[in-house]
Amino acid sequence: MLQSAIAIILVLGLLIFFHELGHFLVARMLGIGVSTFSLGFGPRIFGFKPGKTEYRLSAVPLGGYVHLVGETAEAELPPGFKTSESFALRSPWQRILVVSAGPIFNFVLAWLIYWGIFWANGQIQILPEVGQVAENSPAQVAGLKSGDMILKVNGQEVEYWDDLAKAIRQSKGAPLRLQVQRDKGVIELMVKPKITKRRNIFGEKILVPQIGITASGRTVSIPLSWSEAARTGLVQTWTLIKLTLEGLIKLIERIIPLDTIGGPIMIAKLVSDQAHQGLINVLALTALISINLGLLNLLPIPVLDGGHILFYTIEIIIGRPLDQRLQKITTKIGLSFLIALMGLAVVNDILRFFK
Repeated sequence: MLQSAIAIILVLGLLIFFHELGHFLVARMLGIGVSTFSLGFGPRIFGFKPGKTEYRLSAVPLGGYVHLVGETAEAELPPGFKTSESFALRSPWQRILVVSAGPIFNFVLAWLIYWGIFWANGQIQILPEVGQVAENSPAQVAGLKSGDMILKVNGQEVEYWDDLAKAIRQSKGAPLRLQVQRDKGVIELMVKPKITKRRNIFGEKILVPQIGITASGRTVSIPLSWSEAARTGLVQTWTLIKLTLEGLIKLIERIIPLDTIGGPIMIAKLVSDQAHQGLINVLALTALISINLGLLNLLPIPVLDGGHILFYTIEIIIGRPLDQRLQKITTKIGLSFLIALMGLAVVNDILRFFK
Protein backbone atom coordinates (compact mmCIF):
# COMPACT_ATOMS: atom_id res chain seq x y z
CA MET A 1 0.00 0.00 0.00
CA LEU A 2 2.80 2.42 0.95
CA GLN A 3 4.68 1.50 -2.24
CA SER A 4 1.60 2.31 -4.35
CA ALA A 5 1.00 5.62 -2.56
CA ILE A 6 4.61 6.71 -3.07
CA ALA A 7 4.47 5.71 -6.76
CA ILE A 8 1.25 7.70 -7.30
CA ILE A 9 2.67 10.82 -5.61
CA LEU A 10 5.94 10.62 -7.55
CA VAL A 11 4.25 10.05 -10.93
CA LEU A 12 1.74 12.90 -10.48
CA GLY A 13 4.47 15.15 -9.09
CA LEU A 14 6.76 14.47 -12.05
CA LEU A 15 3.99 15.09 -14.61
CA ILE A 16 2.92 18.35 -12.98
CA PHE A 17 6.50 19.53 -12.42
CA PHE A 18 7.58 18.97 -16.01
CA HIS A 19 4.48 20.66 -17.44
CA GLU A 20 4.91 23.76 -15.29
CA LEU A 21 8.68 23.72 -15.84
CA GLY A 22 8.04 24.18 -19.55
CA HIS A 23 6.00 27.34 -18.93
CA PHE A 24 8.54 28.60 -16.40
CA LEU A 25 11.73 28.07 -18.44
CA VAL A 26 10.39 29.60 -21.66
CA ALA A 27 8.94 32.57 -19.75
CA ARG A 28 12.29 33.22 -18.08
CA MET A 29 14.18 32.75 -21.38
CA LEU A 30 12.01 35.50 -22.86
CA GLY A 31 12.51 37.74 -19.83
CA ILE A 32 8.93 37.42 -18.57
CA GLY A 33 8.60 37.63 -14.79
CA VAL A 34 7.34 34.70 -12.72
CA SER A 35 6.06 35.45 -9.23
CA THR A 36 5.06 31.88 -8.22
CA PHE A 37 5.93 28.33 -9.26
CA SER A 38 3.58 25.96 -7.45
CA LEU A 39 3.19 22.19 -7.39
CA GLY A 40 -0.45 21.73 -6.42
CA PHE A 41 -3.29 24.18 -5.86
CA GLY A 42 -4.84 25.71 -2.78
CA PRO A 43 -3.22 26.51 0.57
CA ARG A 44 0.58 26.70 0.67
CA ILE A 45 2.24 23.88 2.63
CA PHE A 46 5.77 25.20 2.39
CA GLY A 47 8.02 27.07 0.00
CA PHE A 48 11.09 29.22 -0.47
CA LYS A 49 11.98 32.40 -2.33
CA PRO A 50 15.64 32.61 -3.42
CA GLY A 51 14.94 35.55 -5.75
CA LYS A 52 11.83 37.20 -7.08
CA THR A 53 10.05 33.87 -7.67
CA GLU A 54 8.45 31.89 -4.85
CA TYR A 55 8.64 28.10 -5.24
CA ARG A 56 5.93 26.37 -3.25
CA LEU A 57 4.19 23.07 -2.57
CA SER A 58 0.43 23.45 -2.20
CA ALA A 59 -2.20 21.25 -0.57
CA VAL A 60 -4.22 19.95 -3.56
CA PRO A 61 -1.94 17.71 -5.68
CA LEU A 62 -4.14 17.63 -8.80
CA GLY A 63 -2.19 20.15 -10.81
CA GLY A 64 0.07 23.14 -10.48
CA TYR A 65 0.62 26.59 -11.85
CA VAL A 66 3.16 29.19 -12.87
CA HIS A 67 1.95 32.69 -12.02
CA LEU A 68 3.32 35.05 -14.64
CA VAL A 69 3.76 38.75 -13.94
CA GLY A 70 1.10 40.88 -15.66
CA GLU A 71 -1.02 38.05 -17.03
CA THR A 72 -3.59 40.68 -18.05
CA ALA A 73 -3.00 44.27 -19.13
CA GLU A 74 -4.89 45.55 -16.06
CA ALA A 75 -2.98 43.38 -13.56
CA GLU A 76 -0.85 45.18 -11.00
CA LEU A 77 2.79 44.15 -11.00
CA PRO A 78 4.12 42.61 -7.75
CA PRO A 79 6.87 44.54 -5.96
CA GLY A 80 10.32 44.13 -7.53
CA PHE A 81 9.12 43.43 -11.08
CA LYS A 82 9.49 45.79 -14.05
CA THR A 83 6.86 46.65 -16.64
CA SER A 84 9.09 45.04 -19.30
CA GLU A 85 8.57 41.68 -17.55
CA SER A 86 4.79 41.78 -18.04
CA PHE A 87 3.33 38.80 -19.93
CA ALA A 88 0.36 40.72 -21.35
CA LEU A 89 2.62 43.31 -22.98
CA ARG A 90 4.54 40.70 -24.99
CA SER A 91 3.81 39.92 -28.62
CA PRO A 92 1.25 37.14 -29.31
CA TRP A 93 3.92 34.76 -30.66
CA GLN A 94 5.91 35.06 -27.41
CA ARG A 95 2.79 34.33 -25.38
CA ILE A 96 2.10 31.32 -27.63
CA LEU A 97 5.63 30.03 -26.96
CA VAL A 98 5.16 30.30 -23.19
CA VAL A 99 1.74 28.66 -23.17
CA SER A 100 2.63 25.84 -25.58
CA ALA A 101 5.83 25.01 -23.67
CA GLY A 102 3.89 23.12 -20.97
CA PRO A 103 2.35 20.49 -23.27
CA ILE A 104 5.54 20.29 -25.30
CA PHE A 105 7.50 19.52 -22.14
CA ASN A 106 5.06 16.67 -21.47
CA PHE A 107 6.10 15.17 -24.81
CA VAL A 108 9.75 15.81 -23.97
CA LEU A 109 9.30 13.99 -20.65
CA ALA A 110 7.81 10.97 -22.45
CA TRP A 111 10.74 10.97 -24.88
CA LEU A 112 13.31 11.16 -22.08
CA ILE A 113 11.63 8.27 -20.26
CA TYR A 114 11.53 6.05 -23.35
CA TRP A 115 15.09 7.05 -24.17
CA GLY A 116 16.22 5.90 -20.72
CA ILE A 117 14.22 2.66 -20.89
CA PHE A 118 15.63 1.70 -24.30
CA TRP A 119 19.18 2.64 -23.30
CA ALA A 120 19.05 0.65 -20.06
CA ASN A 121 17.12 -2.38 -21.32
CA GLY A 122 17.53 -2.40 -25.07
CA GLN A 123 14.62 -2.94 -27.42
CA ILE A 124 12.55 -6.04 -26.76
CA GLN A 125 11.38 -7.81 -29.92
CA ILE A 126 9.21 -10.92 -30.27
CA LEU A 127 10.79 -13.64 -32.41
CA PRO A 128 8.78 -14.95 -35.42
CA GLU A 129 8.29 -18.34 -33.78
CA VAL A 130 4.89 -20.01 -34.05
CA GLY A 131 3.16 -20.67 -30.74
CA GLN A 132 -0.34 -22.01 -31.36
CA VAL A 133 -1.94 -22.92 -34.68
CA ALA A 134 -5.71 -22.53 -34.84
CA GLU A 135 -7.82 -25.51 -35.90
CA ASN A 136 -8.83 -25.49 -39.58
CA SER A 137 -6.90 -22.26 -40.13
CA PRO A 138 -4.92 -21.46 -43.30
CA ALA A 139 -1.73 -22.08 -41.30
CA GLN A 140 -2.86 -25.58 -40.27
CA VAL A 141 -3.95 -26.39 -43.82
CA ALA A 142 -0.53 -25.27 -45.09
CA GLY A 143 1.23 -27.49 -42.55
CA LEU A 144 2.61 -24.95 -40.06
CA LYS A 145 3.29 -26.34 -36.59
CA SER A 146 3.98 -25.01 -33.13
CA GLY A 147 7.69 -24.28 -32.76
CA ASP A 148 8.25 -23.38 -36.42
CA MET A 149 10.47 -20.34 -36.96
CA ILE A 150 9.48 -18.16 -39.94
CA LEU A 151 12.66 -17.09 -41.76
CA LYS A 152 11.32 -15.49 -44.95
CA VAL A 153 8.03 -14.37 -46.50
CA ASN A 154 8.00 -14.23 -50.31
CA GLY A 155 11.80 -14.15 -50.25
CA GLN A 156 11.98 -11.23 -47.78
CA GLU A 157 13.82 -11.93 -44.52
CA VAL A 158 11.76 -11.89 -41.33
CA GLU A 159 13.63 -10.94 -38.18
CA TYR A 160 10.83 -10.32 -35.73
CA TRP A 161 7.13 -11.08 -35.28
CA ASP A 162 6.23 -7.52 -36.34
CA ASP A 163 7.85 -8.18 -39.72
CA LEU A 164 5.72 -11.30 -40.17
CA ALA A 165 2.52 -9.54 -39.10
CA LYS A 166 3.23 -6.66 -41.49
CA ALA A 167 3.82 -9.06 -44.41
CA ILE A 168 0.50 -10.83 -43.71
CA ARG A 169 -1.37 -7.49 -43.50
CA GLN A 170 0.12 -6.27 -46.77
CA SER A 171 -0.73 -9.49 -48.59
CA LYS A 172 -4.41 -8.49 -48.87
CA GLY A 173 -5.21 -12.20 -48.94
CA ALA A 174 -2.73 -13.19 -51.68
CA PRO A 175 -0.82 -16.48 -51.14
CA LEU A 176 2.43 -16.23 -49.17
CA ARG A 177 5.52 -18.35 -49.66
CA LEU A 178 7.03 -19.05 -46.24
CA GLN A 179 10.53 -20.29 -45.58
CA VAL A 180 10.34 -22.11 -42.26
CA GLN A 181 12.96 -23.57 -39.96
CA ARG A 182 11.66 -26.77 -38.35
CA ASP A 183 14.01 -28.61 -36.01
CA LYS A 184 17.34 -28.54 -37.87
CA GLY A 185 15.93 -28.33 -41.39
CA VAL A 186 14.41 -25.60 -43.56
CA ILE A 187 11.21 -26.14 -45.54
CA GLU A 188 8.96 -24.03 -47.75
CA LEU A 189 5.20 -23.79 -47.31
CA MET A 190 2.48 -21.91 -49.17
CA VAL A 191 -0.26 -20.32 -47.10
CA LYS A 192 -3.24 -18.26 -48.29
CA PRO A 193 -4.44 -15.75 -45.65
CA LYS A 194 -8.14 -15.63 -44.90
CA ILE A 195 -9.86 -12.24 -44.77
CA THR A 196 -11.63 -12.03 -41.40
CA LYS A 197 -13.54 -9.45 -39.40
CA ARG A 198 -12.10 -8.33 -36.10
CA ARG A 199 -12.12 -5.28 -33.85
CA ASN A 200 -9.17 -2.91 -33.71
CA ILE A 201 -7.94 -1.18 -30.52
CA PHE A 202 -10.70 1.42 -30.90
CA GLY A 203 -13.43 -1.23 -31.10
CA GLU A 204 -14.10 -0.71 -34.80
CA LYS A 205 -14.82 -3.72 -37.01
CA ILE A 206 -12.18 -4.06 -39.73
CA LEU A 207 -11.30 -6.64 -42.39
CA VAL A 208 -7.80 -8.11 -42.04
CA PRO A 209 -5.95 -11.05 -43.61
CA GLN A 210 -5.01 -13.71 -41.02
CA ILE A 211 -3.42 -17.16 -41.19
CA GLY A 212 -4.40 -18.36 -37.72
CA ILE A 213 -1.20 -18.41 -35.66
CA THR A 214 -0.04 -16.79 -32.42
CA ALA A 215 3.50 -15.99 -31.33
CA SER A 216 5.31 -18.33 -28.98
CA GLY A 217 6.24 -15.30 -26.89
CA ARG A 218 9.98 -15.86 -27.13
CA THR A 219 11.76 -12.50 -27.15
CA VAL A 220 15.20 -11.08 -27.75
CA SER A 221 16.68 -7.89 -26.28
CA ILE A 222 18.55 -5.74 -28.79
CA PRO A 223 21.17 -3.53 -27.10
CA LEU A 224 20.96 0.11 -28.21
CA SER A 225 23.62 2.80 -28.08
CA TRP A 226 22.97 6.17 -26.50
CA SER A 227 22.02 7.73 -29.86
CA GLU A 228 20.02 4.69 -31.06
CA ALA A 229 18.04 4.72 -27.81
CA ALA A 230 17.31 8.43 -28.30
CA ARG A 231 16.07 7.84 -31.84
CA THR A 232 14.00 4.79 -30.84
CA GLY A 233 12.52 6.73 -27.91
CA LEU A 234 11.56 9.55 -30.26
CA VAL A 235 9.87 7.12 -32.66
CA GLN A 236 7.99 5.50 -29.76
CA THR A 237 6.85 8.90 -28.45
CA TRP A 238 5.67 10.04 -31.89
CA THR A 239 3.86 6.74 -32.50
CA LEU A 240 1.95 7.07 -29.22
CA ILE A 241 1.18 10.76 -29.84
CA LYS A 242 -0.46 9.80 -33.17
CA LEU A 243 -2.29 6.86 -31.60
CA THR A 244 -3.56 8.97 -28.68
CA LEU A 245 -4.66 11.76 -31.02
CA GLU A 246 -6.52 9.21 -33.14
CA GLY A 247 -8.18 7.92 -29.97
CA LEU A 248 -9.32 11.45 -29.05
CA ILE A 249 -10.83 11.89 -32.51
CA LYS A 250 -12.62 8.54 -32.22
CA LEU A 251 -13.93 9.64 -28.82
CA ILE A 252 -15.34 12.86 -30.29
CA GLU A 253 -16.89 10.83 -33.13
CA ARG A 254 -18.46 8.56 -30.44
CA ILE A 255 -16.75 5.49 -31.94
CA ILE A 256 -15.11 5.03 -28.54
CA PRO A 257 -17.82 5.12 -25.83
CA LEU A 258 -17.76 7.86 -23.19
CA ASP A 259 -17.60 5.30 -20.38
CA THR A 260 -13.97 4.62 -21.32
CA ILE A 261 -12.95 8.10 -20.09
CA GLY A 262 -10.96 7.85 -16.87
CA GLY A 263 -10.03 10.36 -14.21
CA PRO A 264 -7.67 10.64 -11.25
CA ILE A 265 -8.97 7.47 -9.59
CA MET A 266 -8.27 5.43 -12.72
CA ILE A 267 -4.79 6.96 -13.05
CA ALA A 268 -4.03 6.19 -9.41
CA LYS A 269 -5.18 2.58 -9.88
CA LEU A 270 -3.09 2.13 -13.02
CA VAL A 271 0.01 3.53 -11.32
CA SER A 272 -0.64 1.36 -8.26
CA ASP A 273 -0.99 -1.77 -10.41
CA GLN A 274 2.20 -1.03 -12.34
CA ALA A 275 4.13 -0.25 -9.15
CA HIS A 276 3.88 -3.94 -8.25
CA GLN A 277 5.29 -4.89 -11.67
CA GLY A 278 8.49 -2.87 -11.32
CA LEU A 279 10.06 0.50 -12.08
CA ILE A 280 10.12 0.05 -15.87
CA ASN A 281 6.35 -0.49 -15.98
CA VAL A 282 5.75 2.62 -13.85
CA LEU A 283 8.02 4.71 -16.07
CA ALA A 284 6.37 3.46 -19.28
CA LEU A 285 2.93 4.32 -17.85
CA THR A 286 4.19 7.76 -16.77
CA ALA A 287 5.35 8.43 -20.33
CA LEU A 288 1.96 7.40 -21.73
CA ILE A 289 0.05 9.58 -19.22
CA SER A 290 2.40 12.48 -20.01
CA ILE A 291 1.55 12.20 -23.72
CA ASN A 292 -2.18 12.15 -22.90
CA LEU A 293 -1.76 15.19 -20.63
CA GLY A 294 0.12 17.09 -23.32
CA LEU A 295 -2.49 16.43 -26.00
CA LEU A 296 -5.38 17.18 -23.64
CA ASN A 297 -3.86 20.57 -22.79
CA LEU A 298 -3.47 21.42 -26.48
CA LEU A 299 -7.20 21.03 -27.17
CA PRO A 300 -8.60 24.43 -28.30
CA ILE A 301 -10.78 24.77 -25.21
CA PRO A 302 -10.68 28.05 -23.25
CA VAL A 303 -9.04 27.57 -19.83
CA LEU A 304 -6.66 24.97 -21.29
CA ASP A 305 -3.33 25.93 -22.88
CA GLY A 306 -4.80 25.17 -26.30
CA GLY A 307 -7.58 27.71 -25.70
CA HIS A 308 -5.04 30.44 -24.92
CA ILE A 309 -3.06 29.50 -28.04
CA LEU A 310 -6.29 29.84 -30.04
CA PHE A 311 -6.94 33.33 -28.60
CA TYR A 312 -3.39 34.51 -29.35
CA THR A 313 -3.51 33.05 -32.87
CA ILE A 314 -6.75 34.93 -33.56
CA GLU A 315 -5.04 38.07 -32.22
CA ILE A 316 -2.24 37.63 -34.77
CA ILE A 317 -4.77 37.14 -37.60
CA ILE A 318 -7.05 40.11 -36.78
CA GLY A 319 -4.25 42.37 -35.55
CA ARG A 320 -5.74 43.09 -32.13
CA PRO A 321 -6.64 41.20 -28.93
CA LEU A 322 -9.93 39.33 -28.89
CA ASP A 323 -12.74 41.20 -27.13
CA GLN A 324 -12.36 40.72 -23.35
CA ARG A 325 -16.07 40.10 -22.86
CA LEU A 326 -16.02 37.36 -25.50
CA GLN A 327 -12.92 35.83 -23.89
CA LYS A 328 -14.62 35.76 -20.48
CA ILE A 329 -17.80 34.16 -21.88
CA THR A 330 -15.91 31.45 -23.78
CA THR A 331 -13.67 30.84 -20.78
CA LYS A 332 -16.73 30.22 -18.58
CA ILE A 333 -18.11 27.83 -21.20
CA GLY A 334 -14.77 26.03 -21.39
CA LEU A 335 -14.55 25.78 -17.61
CA SER A 336 -18.07 24.37 -17.42
CA PHE A 337 -17.20 21.80 -20.08
CA LEU A 338 -14.07 20.72 -18.20
CA ILE A 339 -15.94 20.42 -14.90
CA ALA A 340 -18.59 18.27 -16.64
CA LEU A 341 -15.86 16.16 -18.25
CA MET A 342 -14.09 15.70 -14.92
CA GLY A 343 -17.41 14.76 -13.32
CA LEU A 344 -18.01 12.15 -16.01
CA ALA A 345 -14.49 10.76 -15.51
CA VAL A 346 -14.96 10.47 -11.75
CA VAL A 347 -18.36 8.78 -12.17
CA ASN A 348 -16.80 6.32 -14.63
CA ASP A 349 -13.96 5.66 -12.15
CA ILE A 350 -16.43 4.96 -9.34
CA LEU A 351 -18.56 2.65 -11.53
CA ARG A 352 -15.43 0.74 -12.58
CA PHE A 353 -14.42 0.39 -8.95
CA PHE A 354 -17.72 -1.34 -8.06
CA LYS A 355 -17.75 -3.64 -11.12
